[in-house]
Amino acid sequence: MLQLLEAVVTAFIGLAGGIAVGSGMVAFLVVLDIIPRLAQLTRSFKQIHAYEAAVVLGSLVFTWVDFAHMNLHAFPLGAAFVGLFAGCFVGMLAAALTEIVNVLPILAKRVGMDSYMIVLLMAMIFGKVIGSLFEWLFY
Repeated sequence: MLQLLEAVVTAFIGLAGGIAVGSGMVAFLVVLDIIPRLAQLTRSFKQIHAYEAAVVLGSLVFTWVDFAHMNLHAFPLGAAFVGLFAGCFVGMLAAALTEIVNVLPILAKRVGMDSYMIVLLMAMIFGKVIGSLFEWLFY
């Protein structure tokens, strides 16, 4: 019985984390129009489908790499190169989420929860802190 409860809680935490990450990715791509903006900056509107395919393929491949527990044995400069791109992605995602925080008051007002805005923001903050501490300390 305890193992079943542990499996249900683990599945719930995994689903919640997936929804949070997926929401950030959708916000990054849809709300900020990242792909059309990149196509506009590079004047390559004809390759916009290739950009979209690259984002989807990159998400799928690196999700598979993560689940397969693959180790990429790279020389230090290669690891720095991958780290640079990972840092760019995290920075752009953080900027996108900052933009989304501006959307939260509008969304809360439309669904009639504008009086609970502080509670919603605190839930997001504490959820992120507790989730991060759990991952760093126990997982």
